[in-house]
Amino acid sequence: METLSPASPALTDPQVLIAQIAAGNLKAFEQLMRSHNRRLFRVARSILHADGDAEDALQEAYLRAFIALKTYRGTAQLSTWLTRIVINEALGKKRQQQAAGQRLQGDTAFAMHDNQALNAIELMLSETPEDLAMREQLRSLLEAKIDRLPDDYRTVFVLRTLEELSVEETSQCLEISPALVKTRLFRARQMLKLSLLRDVKAGLQDSFAFEGGRCDRIVHTVLQAIRHGAGAGSTPPP
Repeated sequence: METLSPASPALTDPQVLIAQIAAGNLKAFEQLMRSHNRRLFRVARSILHADGDAEDALQEAYLRAFIALKTYRGTAQLSTWLTRIVINEALGKKRQQQAAGQRLQGDTAFAMHDNQALNAIELMLSETPEDLAMREQLRSLLEAKIDRLPDDYRTVFVLRTLEELSVEETSQCLEISPALVKTRLFRARQMLKLSLLRDVKAGLQDSFAFEGGRCDRIVHTVLQAIRHGAGAGSTPPP
């Protein structure tokens, strides 16, 4: 039986939050989803490229997590544990797509002339409607360039640069060594032109923006699935 208690102050202790979720409190689970949605969506999208596929993978991962939280023992941070579930779900979805013969975007590195980068930066400095439109185009360009990074480099870049996870946190999420995290991040930054990244860092923070509508849609879909018993027979992640 789900618990639909009135809205209460945010639960800051992960163990208390988990206990509430295990007791069937969907308000607590909604809080967990909303606090992790942006990071987990970005991670899923870094693997799957497409917004819709990333949303699907994230929703499925949340359903798996809802069931598995009852057996969560805190051996890893909750955010790291959730990230691993999303990564596994996204990778599984990608393997299914490849098996079905769907064409995925290639893992092609890119180059961008320095004068093009400087021109784009100059266009970001003014506030006319035309220049604001160009700023949006630059944001889209950055997203496209990140999308074209090789898979291994792209996910490290998203976790370290966009989500600002530490090397150790990224290492735990991806289950690779800290040294490999550093190497992949360095190479990803080289591909993305370090000179451009330094000057457009503020614009980069808006990449893959997680607007309220998408956040609400994912939360609503997952809660509806739980209320209707979806995923009850799923196998908890390892």
